[in-house]
Amino acid sequence: MRIVIAGGHGQIALKLERLLARRGDEVAGIIRKAEQADDLREAGAEPVVLDLESASVEQVADALRGADAAVFAAGAGPGSGAARKDTVDKAAAVLFADAAVRAGVRRFLIVSSMAADPAHQGDEIFDVYLRAKGEADAYVRSLDALDWTILRPGALTDDPGTGLVRLEAHTGRGPVPREDVATVLAELLDTPATAGLTLELISGSTPASVAVKSIAGG
Repeated sequence: MRIVIAGGHGQIALKLERLLARRGDEVAGIIRKAEQADDLREAGAEPVVLDLESASVEQVADALRGADAAVFAAGAGPGSGAARKDTVDKAAAVLFADAAVRAGVRRFLIVSSMAADPAHQGDEIFDVYLRAKGEADAYVRSLDALDWTILRPGALTDDPGTGLVRLEAHTGRGPVPREDVATVLAELLDTPATAGLTLELISGSTPASVAVKSIAGG
C-alpha cells in the first residue's frame, strides 16, 4: 500500500512512517523544509518538499497520485499564532482533502483534536485551534468522494506506547502516547469499514487492533 502523509516531519507522522515502512508499505511524507528530508529517509519514508500553505490543489494532487490512502497529520504547532491555526490546521487540511479527491485517493484519515468544534467559543489561541480543527473536520465530512475517518486523540504524551487504548465515538478526556496514536492510525488504514466515523482515542485496556476491529463492527 502507498500512503502519503501531510505533516510528514511531525512527531506522530514520523512514528507512523516508521511503523508503515517496517511492515512493508510505501510511504511518502510531505514536508515544508528540505532539511527535514533526512529524518524522513531514516524513518523509511520518501520526502516530498511542498508547502501546504502556498501550494495549489494540483501540486498537492500530483504528490498524491497513485496513493492508496492519505493521512493529514500536519499542524501549526503549539507555538504558532491564530493566523497559522487558520492556514495550517484548517486551510491546509481542506487543501489536502480537495487534492485527494482530485487525485482519486478515496481513503483519507485526518488527525484532529478532542473537542474540535466549528462553534467552539472563546478567544484564546487554543480556542481558535479547536474551531479550525472543527471546521476542517466538517469540510472533510462533506466530501462524498472520500472514505474518511477522523481520529481525535486526547492529551498527547511522549510516554512509550503500550498498544492498549480506548477508541470510541466519545471516550471522555484522557492522555494517550503519540506512539499509540500512530499505531491506531496504521490499524485504521487497514480497516476501511471505519470510513465515515469520528473517533476519540485515549489510553485504555484494549489492544489497538482489537479496538479498531470492534469499532468497525468486526
